[in-house]
Amino acid sequence: MKMTVTESVPKVPRARRDTVCRVRFVAGQKAPRYCVHGSTATLEMDVPHEPLSRHQWMVLMRRTIRTAQSHGIARLIIVWQDIVRDDMDAATCAQMIAENMHMAAYTFRTYKKKPAEGWQDVAEVVMVAPHKERRVIARGVRTGTVIAAQVNACRDLANTPGDDMTPALLVRRVRALARGVKNVRVRVLTPQQMRARKMGGVLAVGRGSAHTPRFLIVEYMGGAKTAKPIVLVGKGVTFDSGGIDVKPYPYATEMMMDMSGGAAVVTALLAAAKLGLKKNIVALVPAVENMPGGSSFRPGDVLRMMDGTTVEVRNTDAEGRLILADALTYAQKYYTPAQIVDVATLTGAALVALGQQASAACTRDDMMASELFTCGEESGDRAWPLPLWDEYDAMLKSDVADIANISTPGQDRYAGTITAAAFLKHFVDESIPWAHIDMAPRMTATKDEALAPGAAGAPVRLLMRLLMRKGSSAKE
Repeated sequence: MKMTVTESVPKVPRARRDTVCRVRFVAGQKAPRYCVHGSTATLEMDVPHEPLSRHQWMVLMRRTIRTAQSHGIARLIIVWQDIVRDDMDAATCAQMIAENMHMAAYTFRTYKKKPAEGWQDVAEVVMVAPHKERRVIARGVRTGTVIAAQVNACRDLANTPGDDMTPALLVRRVRALARGVKNVRVRVLTPQQMRARKMGGVLAVGRGSAHTPRFLIVEYMGGAKTAKPIVLVGKGVTFDSGGIDVKPYPYATEMMMDMSGGAAVVTALLAAAKLGLKKNIVALVPAVENMPGGSSFRPGDVLRMMDGTTVEVRNTDAEGRLILADALTYAQKYYTPAQIVDVATLTGAALVALGQQASAACTRDDMMASELFTCGEESGDRAWPLPLWDEYDAMLKSDVADIANISTPGQDRYAGTITAAAFLKHFVDESIPWAHIDMAPRMTATKDEALAPGAAGAPVRLLMRLLMRKGSSAKE
């Protein structure tokens, strides 16, 4: 979808007027309305009340695109003054409009047959803006378009079925996405190289699958050579059956998306690179398939992790934290991180706590907790902080190992999201600012947010706000 910023309403050839539509936003109207008056078409979008919250406004931008698609409208004309918000500057507002409209335009169609009449897509959105703001608005639109493209690339990766998204195929797809992007380098560790580094968590989880694990390393060095990198760690379970503790139906049907965290950190890094942020950023993705089999790891096994910690496996479906633990150790051993943020579809308990409205955020750093909350509110990728007090550590005590991968029997129904974060905390040095984002609640889009069914692309926009707050674009 093309987005154009102009100073005047473009003239429309008579032959195209049935597919071109002016958009009006009508307060108090109960439903959208598509009107044709002679040679003029108007799409009236309902604004249920005023003022709209930032999140409600974002959804309105998305609904505009989805409604236009449903009417077969190819080109929309929107007047800037009709949609601008007073609580953000013009560039930010334009960026948010572009992000949300492009996200709404996305549908996963890789396995769909194209209908004879073609897809009903919006080809172009024209924004009519004042002369004095046109360039600023156009710059915001360009930024939002770049970010949205990577959000949608994240959704493509997450939506792809497990048979076409094994660890090796994930690596191939990431290499393709990164090809030609300036200052980006992709490296991969094989199982042999992981064994040499004693990455016992990643190797154990991947043992039961015919598709061997990979450890994906993506580096963007856009900052000073001496600047410490921000390290993003993403869970890359390309399909999660639960392992020996197999998931009952229907809980495995969406588990091709269990690598959503890995997809998010890679595409956030690529968005930062395409925008030329003056930062050094590293994305680490341990990619595995968790399957039951004769060689699978078992409940009761004791694993030795990369940092030497021994872990009692109480449940093989708590595998994400095992591979993330090795990735966190790798980040500290081979880099000197300014900050670490890990992202994972880690616990169903996060949905119990928060529903599908926000990711859960856990950190021992109050400043990071505040920053993640603010970036979530600003971007629309909401994150809500949960406590990470030391008292939760006791719930992971083991009689046979240094730590267990889930809570002590009898307490395993409580604080599941927090104890998963407490497990990860064990592997991060206290001197390093670190946060854990459990994005399980935001793995898939909800019906009321005007996005296509499937992966939501969270929390790419949150990560981008975090990265952009810490450095400016070289291309501004």
